[in-house]
Parts: sequence; structure tokens; C-alpha cells
Amino acid sequence: MNAEPIRYYNRYTRTTETEQIYGEKWLRWTYETPSGRFAVAALLRRALFSHWYGWRMSRGISAQRVLPFIADYNLDVDEFAKSPLEFKSFNDFFYRALKKEARPIAPGDDVAVFPADGRHLVFPDLDTAEGIYVKGARFTAAELFGDETLSREFAGGAMVISRLCPVDYHRFHFPVAGRPQAPRLINGWLYSVSPIALRRSVRYLVQNKRTLTLLEGTRFGRVAMFEVGATCVGTIKNVFAENFPVVKGAEKGFFAFGGSCVITVFPKGTIRFDDDVVAQSARQVETYARMGDRLGVAVG
Repeated sequence: MNAEPIRYYNRYTRTTETEQIYGEKWLRWTYETPSGRFAVAALLRRALFSHWYGWRMSRGISAQRVLPFIADYNLDVDEFAKSPLEFKSFNDFFYRALKKEARPIAPGDDVAVFPADGRHLVFPDLDTAEGIYVKGARFTAAELFGDETLSREFAGGAMVISRLCPVDYHRFHFPVAGRPQAPRLINGWLYSVSPIALRRSVRYLVQNKRTLTLLEGTRFGRVAMFEVGATCVGTIKNVFAENFPVVKGAEKGFFAFGGSCVITVFPKGTIRFDDDVVAQSARQVETYARMGDRLGVAVG
């Protein structure tokens, strides 16, 4: 197996760090060995497996996993909206709410923020984006949107891939103010979205089940948001009221158990991403940043 570590840039410490991977041995077996890849094709990418695992994580007995998980990954319990002892299951803990002050929202009507905690890659032009997790890898707007009309509308748009690890806060939020339309389901498989898997095929991001929400009336024009499912993600749940205005940073929804990702696409020429994220992304290095922190600024 290839034991190459996953490294990312931490925006807050300004250092490159090595990711502590939940279930690393299992992930490397499934995507880096012939027998594991057979298991992925035969079972693990299918919804039935993820529904079964999600059911296990929603049982009361799974709450026994919460405190060891917090200790193993050194999570900050002071951010939690409720005590670790109050969670009824591991899933209840997994999509936990945080105290409002734990994620301040960067001010400014012309400022966009990260939609989720996680490790982020940005691409100023989706049509020419390469090096998505591995040198030369890419996918097209048509593959992402699954819709020719929308892919033409967002041609040359700016894309953000926000990857959430199991250790992260798993609620996602609106990066700008606007009026969200009803989510659309785009059915697909449930491959892992860990870089261990994406280094093998970045196209898993456009082959996986995902939801698409169009956010109207923003300072940046019409913005597209995708929530991408993955292996062991039992639920993608959107909780916003359709066609009602939302403020920047408002909660959009949550993922149940598993690593997952959010993809945000801005129209061409409407946003200038912050320099640090652009510089790291050009090297195929993700930047760790929290929901609500500044992503970029409107152009024009």
C-alpha cells in the first residue's frame, strides 16, 4: 500500500500539518489494494452499505464512542452547544451544533466566507482547473452540474471544494446572503472523498450522490452549492426554508456520519479568492479554515 501522508496548510498556524486520518488503515486497504477496490465496486460504494453504517451510528449504544473520539482527536468541547454527556448516539454527536460565538462570520457585504469547517481547495476558473488532489486530475462543469444549461451558465466560474473529515464540525452554511431555491438531488454512488480515494480518481466527486442548491440575488450573482455524499454518509439534510432570504453564515444543513464535502461555484469574474488559499491550491495543497472565515471578496 502507498503510505503517503495527507498534508494541508493550516491558515491559523501558517504551517503545513499532517492529517490525523480516521479509519486510515481501512481507507488505504479499500483504495490502495486490489481486494479493497473489489470491495468498493461490489459493496462499499452502494447506498445500502452506508445506510446500514448510518443506522449503527444512530443506535443508543454508539454513544459509548463519543468520549473516546473526543479524546483521540483532541476536540474542543468548549465549542459544543451542549455537554458531551448529553449526546444520545454517535450521530447525534457527529452533527452537533456549536455555540454561535464559536464561529464568527467575517463582516462585509462584499466578503464571502467558507461554508464549512474543513480543508479547502480553490480554483479561479473551473474550466481550466487541473491538479484537483493530484497533478493533472480534473472534471468538467457539465459532469459536476449534470445539466448542460447550468454548466454553460457557470462556465469559467470560480470553484471551492471544502472537504470535511469525520473529526470536523459537520454542519454547512451559506457563504453569502441570498435567496436559496429548493435543493435538487443528483443521484450517484457513495465513494469515499478522502484524498486517499481522490488521488485514485477525482471523478468520484462528480460520480457521487449530491444535492444542488442555487442561491439567488447575492452580491456575487447566482451561486451554486453542492453537498456531496460519501461512503458511510447516511444523510445529507438541508434545513433552510426555500425561497426565503438568508443571511451570510446561516445554517444550510448537516451531514450524518462520515467524511463528506461541499462544493461552491461562483459565476465567472465575480469573486477574488484570498491569496493564501490560492497559493496553496496552486500546489494541490488544501488549506484548513473554519466556517465563517473570509474566503474572498466580490469583484466589481
